[in-house]
Amino acid sequence: MKEGYGDFLYLFNDEQKRLVIREELPELAESYSSDKFNTTIFAGGCFWGVEAVFEQLYGVLYVESGYSGGSEATANYSDVSSGKTNHAEAVRIIYDPQLIDYNTLLKILFTVAHDSTQLNYQGPDYGRQYRSAIFYTDEEQKKDAQQYISVLTEAELFDDEIVTRVTELKAFYPAEEYHQDFLANNLDHPYITSWDIPKLEDLNENYPELLEVNNSGTYDKLMNLVDINEIK
Repeated sequence: MKEGYGDFLYLFNDEQKRLVIREELPELAESYSSDKFNTTIFAGGCFWGVEAVFEQLYGVLYVESGYSGGSEATANYSDVSSGKTNHAEAVRIIYDPQLIDYNTLLKILFTVAHDSTQLNYQGPDYGRQYRSAIFYTDEEQKKDAQQYISVLTEAELFDDEIVTRVTELKAFYPAEEYHQDFLANNLDHPYITSWDIPKLEDLNENYPELLEVNNSGTYDKLMNLVDINEIK
């Protein structure tokens, strides 16, 4: 059920609890200046839910589902779903480091977006395309990701071994249009209600201070940094 569409999507899952889902920001991906914003690529199973989780965060400006790890020729859902390519379903996240830092994104990846102990699968989805991976864009991201995993391992936060691979990003290929914002556009889809809405409930319950809907200014800040003529 969709209510209040315009500013936000509202999904009422019971009388006591309201899950507020942020609406996707305008399509401004090509307008972002690399010296003001950072990009990272995460893989953590089906990209529908991973995309939706990171879209909720204050300071995250753009999230896009796609494929990383394989060739351009096989960067399509049919080939990737066969499990015979080197691709993983992944999301590209563009964020403002003045509002949210890389370690916070890592925290959400490991505690909300996916289970980092599941090797080549997530929940009901099996195959290398659903593997856990961080595709770093520079040496600083590589170091931070490796250090974060080491800290989690030493803390024995999880019962099983973390299997997330930290890999250099070669390329990111956007997925087909119907995969973008899939959760927001398909709130009643059985897969979404079973596997992805619980992630958003977890995020709302445990990290309310990180949510865009509980803060303000990301969009206004963006408008001050991007030439308005570029987005008309």
